[in-house]
Amino acid sequence: MRRRDFIKVIAGSAAAWPFPARAQQSERIRRIGVLMNPEPNADSQAALAAFVQGLRELGWTDGSNVRIETRWAGGSASAIRKYAVELVELAPDVIFASGTVDMAPLLEVTHTVPIVFVQVADPVGAGFIRSLARPGGNVTGFVQFEYSLSAKWLELLKQIAPGVTQVAVLRDPAVTAGIGQFAVIESLAPSLGIDVTAINVHDAGEIKRDVASFASSGNGGLILTASALAVVHRELIIALAAQHKLPAIYYRRSFATSGGLISYGYIVADHFQRAGGLRRPHSQGRKACRSSCTDADQVRASDQSQNRQSAWSDSSAVTDHHRRRGD
Repeated sequence: MRRRDFIKVIAGSAAAWPFPARAQQSERIRRIGVLMNPEPNADSQAALAAFVQGLRELGWTDGSNVRIETRWAGGSASAIRKYAVELVELAPDVIFASGTVDMAPLLEVTHTVPIVFVQVADPVGAGFIRSLARPGGNVTGFVQFEYSLSAKWLELLKQIAPGVTQVAVLRDPAVTAGIGQFAVIESLAPSLGIDVTAINVHDAGEIKRDVASFASSGNGGLILTASALAVVHRELIIALAAQHKLPAIYYRRSFATSGGLISYGYIVADHFQRAGGLRRPHSQGRKACRSSCTDADQVRASDQSQNRQSAWSDSSAVTDHHRRRGD
């Protein structure tokens, strides 16, 4: 889908609102609930700003014809549940959810308020929607990435550090996406001569102990898969990779810009901005969009960033091909 076609899709979604934006001035102010799972740091603030920009481009301005109610959960499960109830009680026209862990609490308290999600890797497997083509119910949004992208992480790690013969995959086994990502990596590993093991990211003590144990056997590397807990433990995981001299690849750019070696994944701000265009889904459910569901979006969906100043950076092994690209 080219940009002009995407604009047509956005324009078509306007029918889901009772009145077009230009006619809102004399009508009531619409309300959007926003549930942000992470803490309000620079990355998450930038992502939220992209969402607001997506709304603004279609004529919806916070404080003018729409009011945005934002709640930051800071990675706390109890806070997510609390704010899910709080936002639904505000009777918003739509709720924007920023990740997988936000969805179940929201769906526990409403099946009528429209929900638009981003950063959800497997909404079908998690039971949030019926299918990508026809989500059904009150939910639609943008799929984080295809599971096949997980294989690229292992391939890149092997290219960057050819001596790696074993890889620890850090994942959250409580999230369906974590299981799926690990399965893809595990299936590819034998063809690259790599043994794969899983490390859970439940708590800091567990991560420290398991990474240290893994690193002691040598020739290792790390892959961090997508999850809310990965973001919570970002600084710890990056520090452990440096401490044990383990080449590591991350699913998101912010890990590379925070000191990690390399990242390969979707562009967070792009999904947030496009979510601002979906707004309220049709009653039968608007098609859920994959991060690479269109030709034009494939280029932007695969964003690679390398930190040349990382504690582990073998310049003889890292070629120009692995330098930052995708913008």
